[in-house]
Amino acid sequence: MRLLKPVILLACLSPLLAFAEGTRTWEQSKFEDLSKGTANGVAIRSVGALELAPTFKVLYTTPSTYLWSIAADDAGVLYAAAGAPARVYRITPDGQATTIFEPTELQVQALVVDKNGSVYAGTAPDGKVYKIEHKPGGNGAGKNPDRAKGQVDPAWSSSVYFDPGTKYIWDLVLDAAGNLFVATGDQGQIFKVTPRGEHSLFFKSDEVHIRVLALDDKGNLIAGSDGSGLVYRIAPSGEAFVLYSAPKKEITALALDTAGNIYAAGVGEKKTSNPSGTPTPQAAISTPISTPAPTPIAPGMTMTTAPAATGPLINFPAPGTGATGGSEVYKIAPDGSPTKMWSSRDDIVYALGFDPQGRLLAGTGNRGHVYAIRGDDDFTDLLKAGASQITAFAKASGGGLYASSSNLGKIFVLGPGPQTEGSYESDVFDAKIFSRWGRAEYRGIGNVDLFVRSGNVDNPDRNWSPWKKVDLRGNAESGAPAARFAQWKAVLHAGNPAPQLQSVTLNYLSKNVAPVVDDITVQPATRYQALPRSANPEVALGPGQVRFDPPPPAQHDRDSLGVKWSVHDDNDDQMTYALYYRGEGESRWLLLKDNLQDKFYSFDGSLLPDGAYTFKVIASDAPSHSPGEALTSEKESTRVEVDTTAPRIENLNATLESGKIRVTFKAVDGFSPIRRAEYSIDAGEWQYVEPLGQITDSKTEDYDFRATLPSAPSTTSNSGSTDHVIVVRVWDRYENMAAAKTVIRGK
Repeated sequence: MRLLKPVILLACLSPLLAFAEGTRTWEQSKFEDLSKGTANGVAIRSVGALELAPTFKVLYTTPSTYLWSIAADDAGVLYAAAGAPARVYRITPDGQATTIFEPTELQVQALVVDKNGSVYAGTAPDGKVYKIEHKPGGNGAGKNPDRAKGQVDPAWSSSVYFDPGTKYIWDLVLDAAGNLFVATGDQGQIFKVTPRGEHSLFFKSDEVHIRVLALDDKGNLIAGSDGSGLVYRIAPSGEAFVLYSAPKKEITALALDTAGNIYAAGVGEKKTSNPSGTPTPQAAISTPISTPAPTPIAPGMTMTTAPAATGPLINFPAPGTGATGGSEVYKIAPDGSPTKMWSSRDDIVYALGFDPQGRLLAGTGNRGHVYAIRGDDDFTDLLKAGASQITAFAKASGGGLYASSSNLGKIFVLGPGPQTEGSYESDVFDAKIFSRWGRAEYRGIGNVDLFVRSGNVDNPDRNWSPWKKVDLRGNAESGAPAARFAQWKAVLHAGNPAPQLQSVTLNYLSKNVAPVVDDITVQPATRYQALPRSANPEVALGPGQVRFDPPPPAQHDRDSLGVKWSVHDDNDDQMTYALYYRGEGESRWLLLKDNLQDKFYSFDGSLLPDGAYTFKVIASDAPSHSPGEALTSEKESTRVEVDTTAPRIENLNATLESGKIRVTFKAVDGFSPIRRAEYSIDAGEWQYVEPLGQITDSKTEDYDFRATLPSAPSTTSNSGSTDHVIVVRVWDRYENMAAAKTVIRGK
């Protein structure tokens, strides 16, 4: 037995290149990661593992675009209901096919085969149930594949078996006594047709459509509806009971196991019922009419113009098409208790069945996947077909399973055994930087080969290195050349034990790239508050991950000067910063603060003389590298003026002249222009005043103005005379303020 245990292997450092901190790893072990790759004969388990998928091969490709239903007789001969064009195909186990029925309706939606080999086919729209029989003494059935191209096999005959008078026939099922049950839509009815052709209304629901039917081992009819997503159990007497009301609007598939469990697939978001009697609004499948004669358009359907080669198109509301909100699979136990087994936001379940091992299979669209569902959150993405939708399952001879598809209309054989070999290619990994690829770590069992390749463009087909096989028994060196991108491939070989790959990890070292200081901002009158640091050590981010640095809290402080900067480092190294300043006209940078870990710093602006300055930040990745291997970068700020000194008020004088107060003074600032001046008389409101010349744009401004005396005296002396208090204040451009006062003594 070949058993490979996990190993921890590190990549070697290059003596020629400086690389980022430590060896990093790219690991793929989760379903979400593995599902991004390309599997060929390999299944992906939800627990995060790769294993060989069951064999899956095309038996026959039909001329029709859609296959809606399939059924096999005891000899393994398959019958397929098709649309575009509408036909019934008979396909032998060796892939020989013939057309045995071609109706005037647009679709053959459902069919069943009785124990005598007669085929019952339901058509739509305004459809009927036809009985298709092999003529006594007929020859050549299934021997001439050319008949499948349009000529109906003359060895078969067809006749109308039952006309329910409804728009849609969705499903057919036969019970042990040969009674045929017909599920219909636009009135939600189920009809019963006896072997003698006697028909009756078996069940009438309040839903618009009965989409699917199944029979349990007690002869009860199980039915799924479209509208409210109901699962009914209907006794042979016709008495019905709602087993489950699904969260989804439409039940698209049913399956019953030998233990009496009922499995139901639900799709679509529930909406208000459509009073027109047509299905809830959804996307339609465009189906070309196979006959050139004009065809009446049923109410609720629309016609569009197609190319002449295909003829007019009729929009046909097929099961599950246009459903939003993904799909779910439910299990209803024999005691009636329901549980949700599986859900998908992207896949729509069209068919349910069981593989030879008894696993529940779900055929889906619109990516053509088949899933094996074991239980809640335990499933396997078995395979992807070369078609958009897997629409039906049927038992095949030899223990396998037939599967039909639409877009394109194909018949596949699934199983019964696994593939003898399968391959899986991971998605392309972007290290973001030119990197050296080291050893591989592998965890799994069985016979598995691992390969690695690399390149410097994101498309592996554009001159990447060739696949290099990893010696998993030796040093497990990947052998991939240094490059930005990498990819791995696994090839699984059948054997004992069965191969299974659980995880692959590639070690790599990225070339060290100098950090980049993107921007520096200097904010006067701003103080930044330090952010609390986490008690946990900083963990390096992986490629593509972006570190989020919350902005520092800032508060107004006229005496402070705040500097902050933004930096990015492609290696995501840890950083330290040094902050320098230089006065205008000076040549030497002076250190303000070093060993900073935050991307901001604030200090008392009065420590710098008033003037113009430039600040510089030097970023270093030294904490992540050995001495001598660190890289730095720097950036200078724009010119910033620092002014923390208030202006001066000189020669303030006030006198009484002709019943008014005349005030004169001079405002002087050592660095920046005067911006504003105000005065107040006797504690009155502040009044704006302009300088001589009116424009305030100089470091020195002269003021000379007259103000009206207040209406009430401010201060009265013992002799009865009146005093007046005059206060002036001025601001410079940086909001530094000075004030002064003078008093006029009364006479």
